[in-house]
Amino acid sequence: MTSKFNLSEIKDVFLSFQHDQGRMPSYSEICKLFGYKSKNAAFRLVEKLIDIGVVSKSSGGKIIPGALGRPLRLLGSIQAGFPTPAEEAILDTISLDEYLIRNPQSSFLLRVFGDSMIDEGIRPDDLVIVERGRSPKNGDIVLAQIDDAWTLKFYENRGGQVRLVPGNRNYPVLVPQHELKVAGVVSSVVRRYF
Repeated sequence: MTSKFNLSEIKDVFLSFQHDQGRMPSYSEICKLFGYKSKNAAFRLVEKLIDIGVVSKSSGGKIIPGALGRPLRLLGSIQAGFPTPAEEAILDTISLDEYLIRNPQSSFLLRVFGDSMIDEGIRPDDLVIVERGRSPKNGDIVLAQIDDAWTLKFYENRGGQVRLVPGNRNYPVLVPQHELKVAGVVSSVVRRYF
């Protein structure tokens, strides 16, 4: 990215600034933080950080945090069935970017709209992490362009015929009439409850 800072240091600078200021830095502030003489250098750095998910841009063009953040403490496990006595101990620290993203260079985020995958637990406004370059297998959830329209569906290949299967029985199975391009495979789903 830059000769003076590695990716980990760059992420730390952005996250520290966000923690201290309650917002991401402006392009002028990025120049000061990294010793750049031009905003063009700051712009190029931000574009690279967007590509790997460290930051993104709001609809107004402001820099906002991406899906990557500081490691969180892993305190233990919790049963989702009957209640059990709670024991809390720090087992480890876990970075959500490392946990959710196998290949940061080939992964990106998309916000979901529509409910065609709701039975799979993918709801409107969830974020999906999509990995480019992975060959889809039967049962993978893929981002695909089918006959000039983009969609998120299960990938199914039976005897050489590919179908895109929704995770909601109210939607039809899609079979390409002309063209199908798989742009990536969904590796993770992120949901916020507030």
